[in-house]
Amino acid sequence: MTRPDPLLGDQLLLPDRGPRLAPWLIGVLMFVTVLVGAAGLTLANAARLVAAGAEQRWSVQLPGGARTAAPLAKRLGQAPGVAAVSALPEARVRDLVGQWLGPELAQSPDLPLPGLIDVTLAPGASPAPLRHALAQAAPTARLQSFSDQLGPLLANLRLLQAIALALVLMMAAASAAAVMLATRSAYEAHRGTIEVLHGIGATDRQLAALFQRRMTREALIGGVIGTIAGLLLIFLTLTTSGAFLAIAADGPALRPIDLVVLAILPFAGALLARLVARATINRALRATL
Repeated sequence: MTRPDPLLGDQLLLPDRGPRLAPWLIGVLMFVTVLVGAAGLTLANAARLVAAGAEQRWSVQLPGGARTAAPLAKRLGQAPGVAAVSALPEARVRDLVGQWLGPELAQSPDLPLPGLIDVTLAPGASPAPLRHALAQAAPTARLQSFSDQLGPLLANLRLLQAIALALVLMMAAASAAAVMLATRSAYEAHRGTIEVLHGIGATDRQLAALFQRRMTREALIGGVIGTIAGLLLIFLTLTTSGAFLAIAADGPALRPIDLVVLAILPFAGALLARLVARATINRALRATL
């Protein structure tokens, strides 16, 4: 029978002295990381779906009035690449104007109302035929892409995504700091044992492995608990709000690949803890032994 390496029993050689706070701290940080990451992924999905939905949609504004919109809509519907076209009724235009000017002024018969036409192009279709048809039928009309109109909204969504990513990186940095402090504290608590092991021939690599395994295990335990708690809260939030299957842009708030990314976070955190623990203990060993 082969004799087991005594250095593999890190729990026996490095017994706990006091409460183990590292798993709980890492669990809380991972819980927050999962929530922030889910928010960032949801914003990314929303921006992607809004951009995709607006890519083929265009609006036509007619200075001639809402009554001229219906005849022009019929002509534009015959242009190549146009999948759907609809003229907004005058009542609907007044409702839209009323949001800015007030309902009383919007219902005034003396108020000049623009004609509005909503045009949807077929997937992959070029807007050039639409521009050509509009230039022939109504040279004074204005053609505008929904993507241009939604530009500020998409910019704000991308800004929020960047903020979410920055917060995730901050949580990772905080987790690394927690692992570093916990490793340093464990080293100081077991310095006598480390010196004895080093004196009987243990190498720095073997000593570092003790702390690596310990911190990796604690980070993984805390990370899994925090991730499960975060995913449960996300699931309850999405189901109770009716957003589990769809959001405003007719797409999932979180795709299956997003859930996989969130589920990988505790393992990524454990790997980070292993690397940080190794660097911390090697630096401490070089300074004291």
